[in-house]
Amino acid sequence: MSAYCDLAPGHEFHGPYHDHEYGFPVHDDDRLFERLILEINQAGLSWLTVLKKRTAFQAAFEGFDIDRVAAYGEPERTRLLSDAGIIRNRLKVDATIHNARVVQRLQAEHGSFKAWLDHHHPLPRADWVKLFKRTFRFTGPEIVNEFLMSSGYLPGAHRDDCPVQARILAAGPPWAETTPGRVGNPAADRHS
Repeated sequence: MSAYCDLAPGHEFHGPYHDHEYGFPVHDDDRLFERLILEINQAGLSWLTVLKKRTAFQAAFEGFDIDRVAAYGEPERTRLLSDAGIIRNRLKVDATIHNARVVQRLQAEHGSFKAWLDHHHPLPRADWVKLFKRTFRFTGPEIVNEFLMSSGYLPGAHRDDCPVQARILAAGPPWAETTPGRVGNPAADRHS
């Protein structure tokens, strides 16, 4: 299986994500929440499926506005579970609503979701996974790893020789502040 840096460039869906989002630091809480929810929805499916449904996800979850999603009740839950444009998995929909409420609590305690992540950075991957399992729903090791790589908290989104890697380093991802030298292993197979 080729690395994501080989697979994505030029691809209709993977290309823009690889070139402009994957691995770049994310500063906005709603965008961080979106990344977490997209990773949760990828579980058991291909990343391409999620990328193809991303616009529908953004519409269904009102731009991933944390406060709006946190306020969802049974009518919204029913609407989401009948929306063929998204992944209609009850556990994932319930986790999204629950996790929005968790993010609200983290914002109240730390000022923002990003500040909560920054407060815990850097942690080894295994400790991040434990923290996410204690804090959120539907966050296993792969989901946590991909969320943190995609938002710049863990290295490995791109190979060192990928042209995007230099732009990511220039953007100052949190992992680069604490991990001098080599970037780490590419995230390859998960994105095919």
